[in-house]
Amino acid sequence: MAVQPIRLFGDPVLRQRADEVTDFDREVRRLIQDLTDTMLSAGGAGLAAPQIGVGLRAFTWHVDGEIGHLINPSLELSAEQQIDLEGCLSLPELSYECQRALSVVAHGFDVHGEPVTVRGSELLARAIQHETDHLDGVLFIDRLDTEARKAAMREIRESAWFGLEQPTVKISPHATRGFGI
Repeated sequence: MAVQPIRLFGDPVLRQRADEVTDFDREVRRLIQDLTDTMLSAGGAGLAAPQIGVGLRAFTWHVDGEIGHLINPSLELSAEQQIDLEGCLSLPELSYECQRALSVVAHGFDVHGEPVTVRGSELLARAIQHETDHLDGVLFIDRLDTEARKAAMREIRESAWFGLEQPTVKISPHATRGFGI
């Protein structure tokens, strides 16, 4: 099991657009395993690579007993919307009603670079949209209306975890940043 520390709100990696995965190698397989282990350990419905400090376009999900992953996702969203409570492992103990598309068709790749299409609705659609947002540096609180966002920010500032020291990021000196073996 390779559980990694989860980056919290305020960590700059959560606000940066993640890079496309270009090499589907052992490092990417390890990343997906780390994401899965960390997500399951934390009890989350999903986890994106930036949440463990890796700026690559990959995420995992655990919804209705199904565990999956997607690399380099692109989404087709339904016009029909849903509003439900949403939370985030990078914003502990915080949940607000957030509007999302009711269903999604997600295209991407698996750990071996094979094309994958995932169709989901309700909670799975919400998880896929939420994690894809992370890959673009967007947090669910960015999607809240003005009043709810102000309340969320107030709750964040008053939380016990806000302002805690973030894990040190070790950057590989190699051109591939440690992701090309």
